[in-house]
Amino acid sequence: MGTPDFAVPSLVMLLDAGYDVLACVTQPDRKAGRGHKTVPPPVKKLAEERGVPVYQFEKVSAPEGCEVLEKLAPDVMVTAAFGHILSDRVLAIPKYGCINVHASLLPKLRGAAPIQWAVITGEKKTGVTTMYTVKALDAGDILEQDAIDIPDDMTAGELYDALAALGAQTLKRTLEKLAAGTLCRTPQNEDEATYFPMFKKGFGEIDFCADAKTVVDFVRGTNPMPGAYVTYGDEKIKIHKVSRAAAGEGPCGAALFADAKNGLVIACAGGAVHVDVMQRQGGRAMRSEECLRGKKMDAGYVFRKAGL
Repeated sequence: MGTPDFAVPSLVMLLDAGYDVLACVTQPDRKAGRGHKTVPPPVKKLAEERGVPVYQFEKVSAPEGCEVLEKLAPDVMVTAAFGHILSDRVLAIPKYGCINVHASLLPKLRGAAPIQWAVITGEKKTGVTTMYTVKALDAGDILEQDAIDIPDDMTAGELYDALAALGAQTLKRTLEKLAAGTLCRTPQNEDEATYFPMFKKGFGEIDFCADAKTVVDFVRGTNPMPGAYVTYGDEKIKIHKVSRAAAGEGPCGAALFADAKNGLVIACAGGAVHVDVMQRQGGRAMRSEECLRGKKMDAGYVFRKAGL
């Protein structure tokens, strides 16, 4: 069971390792992109290419989904970024349980966006956990874990790809130990658990009333999704990359420089950031120096997050 690109390496591993994959369960096709064309989930595309039956449900725990799974009668169910909460009826179906591939070192970073939050919160290390799925969110017993460093310049998108690949290997080892009868389970320490929510609309707007490092981490952690941005008057400007800058002081959000020589430099509560790559409405992503060569901005303009 999986939906986005994160789940693809795990499905590839299962197929290449010779596991008998009875079916792939994923979410329905969705409209996406500027043309709002209906696009199948990445997992569905791979499954169909490899001849695996595909089932798509809005809610897999609804009677229709449960009946399909009960007829399949799997020994094990595997989930990876599936996006559905599984009911007790579903969890009771597989003989050896349901194993989830989660993109954090549980019990830290529970929730639906652990990769982005690991970067946003400035974590230096994260990883992948396989666990037995229970009804409570990401609270099941830990089976296997693998860690990975987060370099200071890594984006959430880059970390996503790295953890997707790592997750397939963690899952492989988990299933091998399960088959050998050597798989151990460790209850999570609830006192160490942290939870972060999904992003709400407008989350990507940058708040410069924070120190420069926090702003840098926020931009890295929202790249590519949901994407960081600022507003300049009525214009929404996408911010793809920033770095800490050695510049003068000014009010939070003030443009200290906004020209073709220095690029766009914005004051924070502590320090300042240089906008390395930005994208104005109707344009392409480019360095701020190049962008400001063609379309001017006012030095001294104060970028404020809505509601502040």
